[in-house]
Amino acid sequence: MRVRVATSILGITAALLAVPACSTDTVGTTSNSAPSARIGKQADTAQQAPLLSSVALATRLLNESDLGRGYLRKPEHPAQHDDVTVIGCPALSKLGGDAATGGMLSFPRKAKAAFTYGGSSSEVSEELYSDSAEKLSHDIGRIFESMTGCPTYQVLAGGTPIEMASQKLPAPHGLGYEQWSQLLTFSTGGRSTVVKQTAIREGSLLLIVSGSPALVDRHLDKALDKATAAS
Repeated sequence: MRVRVATSILGITAALLAVPACSTDTVGTTSNSAPSARIGKQADTAQQAPLLSSVALATRLLNESDLGRGYLRKPEHPAQHDDVTVIGCPALSKLGGDAATGGMLSFPRKAKAAFTYGGSSSEVSEELYSDSAEKLSHDIGRIFESMTGCPTYQVLAGGTPIEMASQKLPAPHGLGYEQWSQLLTFSTGGRSTVVKQTAIREGSLLLIVSGSPALVDRHLDKALDKATAAS
C-alpha cells in the first residue's frame, strides 16, 4: 500500500537521511536536571493561553549560548517539496497525503532551529508551534500513534530506498501537559542513522526536539523552560 507524502517526517529534514555514516553520540547520556516546577500545572488554565506568532516563537528557540560550547546553528534552507512514497505502513496510509509523515504540522505559527555538535554528524533540532490545545493534541498525537504503529516500513525518496524502523519510547514525565516520544532508524546503502524525537504540548504551545538521542535528552528540559518561560 502506497501513499504520496511530503519529505518531512515530523520536521526531520532530508539532511538527517543523508548522514554519511552510522550516527554514534559522543556526548554523555545523562539527561536533564530534576523536573521543573511545571509539574502539576492544570490544563484548564494552560489551554486558555493566547496563540503566539511565528516571530514570538522564534525568540523562544534555543540558541548557541543556551546550548553551550561546540554547537553551530545550521543555515535554513528552502522547504523541500519533493514527494516521497511510503510503503508497508497501513497506519500511515490511513492518514493520507502529506498528513502521513508530518504535513499536519503545517501550522501557520511556527519556528525552527537546527544545530550540529562538535563538528560531527550529531545534530539536534527544535520546532515550536502555536495553535489551539485541541488541534495541537489531536494532530501530533495522531501522527505519533500512526508512525509508532509501524515497527518497520520503507520510504522511497527521490528514487532512493530508505528502510525505516520506529519504536515508541516512554514519554518524559513531569514535562508539559502531554508528551510523546519515539526512536527512528533510517537505513540506506548499508548506513544507519538513529534519531530520537520527543514532542511536548503545554497549553497552546507544541515543542518538538529531534536528533541524536543524547542531545535530545540533554536539551529537552531546557528547551521547554525557554519556550514556556513567558507563558
